[in-house]
Amino acid sequence: MPRPTSSLFVLLLAMALATQSCGTSALAPQKDSSPVLLRLAGSTSMVPLARELCAAYTHEHLQVTCEVLGVGSDSGLELLRRGQADLAMVSRELDTDEALDTRTGKRLLNAYAIATDAIAVVVNEHNPVREMDSFTLRKLFQGRITDWAQLGGVAGEVVPLSREEGSATRGVLEERVMSGFPVSSGAVVMPASQAVVDYVAQHSQAIGYVSLGWVTSGVAVVRIDGTDPSRESLQKGSYGISRPLVLVTLPAPSSEATAFVQFARGPRGRAVVSRLYGDPPTQVQGQP
Repeated sequence: MPRPTSSLFVLLLAMALATQSCGTSALAPQKDSSPVLLRLAGSTSMVPLARELCAAYTHEHLQVTCEVLGVGSDSGLELLRRGQADLAMVSRELDTDEALDTRTGKRLLNAYAIATDAIAVVVNEHNPVREMDSFTLRKLFQGRITDWAQLGGVAGEVVPLSREEGSATRGVLEERVMSGFPVSSGAVVMPASQAVVDYVAQHSQAIGYVSLGWVTSGVAVVRIDGTDPSRESLQKGSYGISRPLVLVTLPAPSSEATAFVQFARGPRGRAVVSRLYGDPPTQVQGQP
């Protein structure tokens, strides 16, 4: 067979390289020439999960940079309404009047549940008290139990920690544990999940409550009504202090916000969620 001319050889080589390049790029993450900033703001409880989801998402979408801001659920919704966030992170269901204009029926916000979270009761890692029932927990946060010796622990004043007014995590504790009774006015009020775990880790007599995603070294989880907070107990429905974790958008979100929600609720996002959290509820207030 005659050898190709040099010009034909160059052409064939170029075609081969082009084919190889196309095959490689189909497997690699694509980088768009236009950078995108995706802003998530809201619940401090959702910050660890949001960061994990963002890391997985931006690995596949190299043009996207995620900014995750923990300011509380209510503040996240306000930033979303002002156009200062693309997605609000809300660790509770929306209220009816948040999702809809009850006078006109106009949709105000869209809500998408991405996980079910357990609120873990935590004590210092050196505290031997590791189990109580929900009635005892209520009395403790009411201020009716004041010494750890009353619970079989080392004698010393109980230091309950609570979250600030408006915190979604506090709202769930008040609903599921306090049953209308107020949290003691002597409780130390903390502004964020990180502050709770830091304080409990440094104070042997403290007790607080945080999202399952914030349980870390230095603190120990208290079993409530015979059940540990875990993905397994959430899946079974056996852990009582739980709530949905929700991403919220405006009625006409940006294409990137929509894509992130779809990712978080799709198979790759669910793989991230299932490392720690329970599956999301099938329906939440405000879901389109």
